[in-house]
Amino acid sequence: MTNLDWHAERGCVPAMALLERAPESEGIDLKAVRLYRQARVRSEMKARGIGALILSDPINIRYASGTRNMQVFSMRNAPSRYLLLTADRSILFEFTGCLHLAAGFETVDEVRPASTASFVAAGPHIAERERKWAAEMADLITELTGKDSTVGLERLNAGTAIALNAHGLQIVDAQEPVEMARAIKSSEEVKCVRASLRATEIAVGALRESIRPGITETELWSVLHRSVIEQNGDYCETRLLSAGARTNPWFQEAAHSVILENDLVALDTDVVGCHGYYSDFSRTFHAGPGQPTQAQKTLYKTAYEQVHHNMDILKAGVSFRDYADRAWNIPEKYYNNRYYLSAHGCGMTGEYPYLYHHRDFLNAGYDGLIEAGMTLCVESYIGEDAGDQGVKLEQQILITEQGVELLSRFPFEDELLTA
Repeated sequence: MTNLDWHAERGCVPAMALLERAPESEGIDLKAVRLYRQARVRSEMKARGIGALILSDPINIRYASGTRNMQVFSMRNAPSRYLLLTADRSILFEFTGCLHLAAGFETVDEVRPASTASFVAAGPHIAERERKWAAEMADLITELTGKDSTVGLERLNAGTAIALNAHGLQIVDAQEPVEMARAIKSSEEVKCVRASLRATEIAVGALRESIRPGITETELWSVLHRSVIEQNGDYCETRLLSAGARTNPWFQEAAHSVILENDLVALDTDVVGCHGYYSDFSRTFHAGPGQPTQAQKTLYKTAYEQVHHNMDILKAGVSFRDYADRAWNIPEKYYNNRYYLSAHGCGMTGEYPYLYHHRDFLNAGYDGLIEAGMTLCVESYIGEDAGDQGVKLEQQILITEQGVELLSRFPFEDELLTA
């Protein structure tokens, strides 16, 4: 592949072309990815009698159109950009001054400036702004789909939804059709997932090499983040890196805490990486300089056993309930601190389905079928209640017609697995 001079060409090549000619895009038909995803959403809309979707979650906008713009900003400042999708029309309402960013996307028929109906933009005039927005959107939807259309909404102000409903449109939640669409990946999508994982594995490798007593958790976390950005990934969705006593319980985010000699260092990547696809695997390392203790090895080998047992029972056609019934039985001393899921869907973020532990299924679980084309993350956290350390492991896999394909390839720690 010819190296691209980003600086020389930035003034004459559309942003989309620059992205598609980036190294991690080689061998991927990104146009096919975008068209497949949009067709998936439209198919799920049709199955539910939904005439139009108004998507404001920037991840779902990217899924349904391929466009990306200030993703984290847009999550906080919704609706600063949004996508109106019908059976045969795709209109992107883009943030002020950014309309040019959607140029060349075959999944966008028209780009219009967004009318920002948020309190920070409208202040005390918010209700008036919401009513105006709703009137204009209702007129457009009626023009495109006819009267009394069913409209799927997500992540909009309550006042906006109420105002839209007053125009005679039936409002439903957009989550179900979008989540069900995202659940099944095409072969080209899986290439995007692999590209994102390979970049994240490079970043985790750099992090692993940087582990030493005396470094802080935040310094170590920055190694991962820097490498992800250098490789054209988007961002880290969480800061789940902790060491020593802060590994138990789980979900303690990276802090200005010094890693000590022979601490365990646990990490969950949670990287929104290349092409916006989620790289989600977990590893636990030993800081040295000595050898891991038997207690550390026991935690590690127990987590390893849980992940691999559950990977072995996953296959197309298995129900969520059957999976829960056959999943690894968590020993009582680790149960209170268990990870809240046994496995979960993974695409552009963590997504449908959630697969629960056997004992949690009655209160939290729901049934469904594991299908070929799903990408799943198999989870384990092992740490005793009130224990002084814990281990987090996780693998990302693809469900195929033949079985399971391992997607995350970063190695486990031999020194923690030995007897």
